[in-house]
Amino acid sequence: MRARGRTDANQARIVKALRRLGASVSVTSGIGNGFPDLLVGYRGRTTLLEIKDGEKPPSERKLTEAEAYFLGNWKGGPAVVVENEREAITAVLKP
Repeated sequence: MRARGRTDANQARIVKALRRLGASVSVTSGIGNGFPDLLVGYRGRTTLLEIKDGEKPPSERKLTEAEAYFLGNWKGGPAVVVENEREAITAVLKP
């Protein structure tokens, strides 16, 4: 299992858009082992976001085995896969 995660090319844009919205954003992509890339707090709710680069071919956007396991077993609140700023904001605003 990989110890450290990678950063997708669109991560900085997504973080910037979420912070403009007023969200607190912790970048957790360096944790690796399937843990999502961002921990986002907004209006008393925490959302985990796994970022995939929507500009890459679908075969390169697949979840790793560790990511799929984590997301499939997470019971602590919303954990969403997003590909761009719009999807990230929608995930954080979703009731």
